[in-house]
Amino acid sequence: MHTYIIRRLFQILLVLLLVSIVVFLMVRILPGDPILLYMTQQNMEILNKEQIDVIRHDLGLDRNLAVQYVDWLSHALRGDLGKSIISRSDVSDEIARRLPITMYLSGIAFIISIIIGIPLGVISAVRRGSWLDNVLTSIGNLGITVPAFWLGILLIYLFGMKLNWLPIFGFTSPFVDFGMSIKQTILPVICLAVPPIATDIRMTRSSILEVMRQDYIRTAWSKGLKERFVIIRHALKNGLIPVVTMKGMGLAHIVGGSVIVETVFSITGMGRLAVEGLFSQDYTIVQGVMLVTGAVVLLVNLLVDLSYAWLDPRIRYS
Repeated sequence: MHTYIIRRLFQILLVLLLVSIVVFLMVRILPGDPILLYMTQQNMEILNKEQIDVIRHDLGLDRNLAVQYVDWLSHALRGDLGKSIISRSDVSDEIARRLPITMYLSGIAFIISIIIGIPLGVISAVRRGSWLDNVLTSIGNLGITVPAFWLGILLIYLFGMKLNWLPIFGFTSPFVDFGMSIKQTILPVICLAVPPIATDIRMTRSSILEVMRQDYIRTAWSKGLKERFVIIRHALKNGLIPVVTMKGMGLAHIVGGSVIVETVFSITGMGRLAVEGLFSQDYTIVQGVMLVTGAVVLLVNLLVDLSYAWLDPRIRYS
């Protein structure tokens, strides 16, 4: 097990290295010049070419791309993700301030999707062919196809503007005002949770139906065991292996979906930080956000792989 974990951590480092290279190159091939945006914000349109070159040198944008990348990566390994080109604030501080917001919303949506999606998928499989199965399957198909931005706008219009039940923008920490935090969290969490709930219903239903055809399940039925015991004790754990795999991938989609949701609801999280950095061509912001997000997703996938041994005792890591 220890050897496997060390090998996977080494693979994670290699993947992060590839992610950093791709992101570093992609943001630099975008059209435009961040220096012009920086100058506009500083009201320095009257600068001459020599003064602009000085600013470019101070920001390190006049060096070779390979030198820029090695310099950024060496600082990133020490926890220093550089300074924002536009605001000149520390990227590490910005991420430390916004990451808890995104992880809070994504974590709640992730937990809710497990609590709701997996049991509904089991019920749909056990009641296959019934009206309940048809309803749950339809809900699953609908939930997968609903765009997050459309759902967010619809919820804002209905619960915020028409009914005036919930706030439609912003985020308040639960440690500051728990009641307001809950109100501001409901709508964005619904937007984040609907797609994974729908996916869990479909995946759990298919997986449980496949397991129910196995010989050991027929043996359990022949022993006269109760339906609840057969489903929970024998079918569910083995049936959850593909579901857990999808949950690891689903977390990446939830975190990625936060870009849209945080923009729609004006939440100052990692997703909105990435959008702001991309639109302003703030290289260091985009690089830092993508690197941290990639690390979180890869670590979650490692935990998912390790959970297989608990779900199926036949699986061993050596």
